[in-house]
Amino acid sequence: MARFNLLTSRIVPLPVNDVDTDQIIPARFLKAVDKNGLGESLFADWRYRSDGSPDPGFILNNPQYRGAQILLAGDNFGCGSSREHAPWALTAFGFRAIISTSFADIFGTNSLKNGLLPVVVDETVHRTLFDLLSQNPGMEVHIDLARQTLDIPGTPEVVFPIDGFSKTCLLEGIDELGYILTFSDAIAAYESAHASTISQG
Repeated sequence: MARFNLLTSRIVPLPVNDVDTDQIIPARFLKAVDKNGLGESLFADWRYRSDGSPDPGFILNNPQYRGAQILLAGDNFGCGSSREHAPWALTAFGFRAIISTSFADIFGTNSLKNGLLPVVVDETVHRTLFDLLSQNPGMEVHIDLARQTLDIPGTPEVVFPIDGFSKTCLLEGIDELGYILTFSDAIAAYESAHASTISQG
């Protein structure tokens, strides 16, 4: 998993509430067991027409947003099933962070485990972002994970929440297993001492 510390990027606005995981990655694509190719299936039913051609009216097909790494979503993003393929598809497409007023709990947890940062902001900041993007679609924002801040041009700095464990894992670029392995020396020393105690007993 790639380290996450500082991110400066343009934003893709998706002002749709209650986007569920089946809309993020439709069930027919769940046969995949890794992230390879899932980016092409992100929002597949919205991105493509019935003949398979890209729908020019969908935001991700707009050339001006190509390469943007932040998605500005509506309320309650990632609701529905617990499929981990949803954050897989988002990261495979190139997103590193999503901004919303709220995320479904399981989606938020799965995102953090896969290097995708869910940034929770209040309704005022959320609305301000959409308004600013309507005036300047190329606007960039800056995320500083270590400081837990979101910098938006012309507005006060925004502080967002994240639990300490997830923050450490993202900053170090490690998953739960990787975190445990950082204590491998201490674990080995404990096991050695424990084995010695058993043999003496």
